[in-house]
Amino acid sequence: MSEQPIIQPAELPPATDDPSNVAEDYEIFRPDGWKKRPTVMQILPRLVSGGVERGTVDIAQALGRVGWNSIVVSAGGAMVHEVERAGATHITLPVHNKNPLTWRRTFDQLVDLIYRENVDIVHARSRVPAWLGWRAARRNKVPFVTTFHGRYADSNPLKRLYNSVMVRGDRVIAISHYIGQELTRRYPASAEKLRIIPRGVDLELFDPDRVSAERLIKFTNEWRLPDGVPVIMLPGRVTRWKGHELLLDALTQLSDIDLHCLMVGSFEGKESYKAKLEARINQLGLTARVHIVGASRDMPAAYKLSDVVAAPSLDPEPFGRVMIEAQAMGRPVVAANHGGATETVIDGQTGFLFGPGNPDALAEGIRRALALSEAQRQAMSEAAISHARTNYSKHDMCLRTLSVYAEVLPDHIGARLA
Repeated sequence: MSEQPIIQPAELPPATDDPSNVAEDYEIFRPDGWKKRPTVMQILPRLVSGGVERGTVDIAQALGRVGWNSIVVSAGGAMVHEVERAGATHITLPVHNKNPLTWRRTFDQLVDLIYRENVDIVHARSRVPAWLGWRAARRNKVPFVTTFHGRYADSNPLKRLYNSVMVRGDRVIAISHYIGQELTRRYPASAEKLRIIPRGVDLELFDPDRVSAERLIKFTNEWRLPDGVPVIMLPGRVTRWKGHELLLDALTQLSDIDLHCLMVGSFEGKESYKAKLEARINQLGLTARVHIVGASRDMPAAYKLSDVVAAPSLDPEPFGRVMIEAQAMGRPVVAANHGGATETVIDGQTGFLFGPGNPDALAEGIRRALALSEAQRQAMSEAAISHARTNYSKHDMCLRTLSVYAEVLPDHIGARLA
């Protein structure tokens, strides 16, 4: 086969926040006729549940789809099988360990791994893996990419230095405009290499038309939901900053409405806080109305079963995947008006925004959502689904990330094979 030129950055769909600029399919990224099949190594602390892990799996699937080699390095976890099912190779290393005494050995292993597997791009998704990956990438003279998934505190110079590794990439991906603005405010020099790529959801999975009645009945029975009673759901890990206590305070102001509240999310490692929540539920007289049900393996059905999805986070969400998932399922979201919610929820059209930390405002938002007429609810549902599908698909997120990879890839591959 004759050798074709490697894709140049100008030929790629721009990795920006405009979905209309994204290529319709993955064909442009297939390495047919290239000098080699590119190899991307993603590094993250663990493969448990969460947005970082889900994004890693999504990109591993996309790399497999276009025929690139994919390696994921982490300390392991329940989602390793999803990485391997995507066709990627998982390597277990203690890249989560914050003890500096372990770093030298892990760094040496990463350097050897990058060289042995002929890695072309190192992509780090958290700070300790980024420090190790950045230095190992430099040692092997390969491009380094980071994704800024969170809003890291930098209350002192030492923390600021620790966080700064996340802007040392040849390209820096921010998962929302909110995070992008935080980055450029704290690290102005990062603006030129910054790429905003909102997180995406699997629109085939989160499709209300694909959730069967049997799946809904299963949850209705399992969670003992009363017939005809509106369901308020708070999806998310059981942790203080997600706003579970704020929602409980808001529910005390809705005693005139017959409703049921489900708190759906893992409480692994947070058993003591779960016990505190249960005590608070009992204290407020909400035992019959509120249930902490743990993690769910069928979130599309859980969303469809709900009438309102609450996102009352006390701290700004860097992005807030559950808000997009809920909208993709056609459910109105009542979210705190800060962080990622300010760009993912359209107030009055796809949901309602309320003043952060204000239980009165949260209660009013839920009341408004429950008071929608059938026609209003249908219009909001259609707007929410359209909003999610237009702006926050996994398909577009993956294409944009591949575009970022291709921005840093050509010169390196040419140099490696010259």
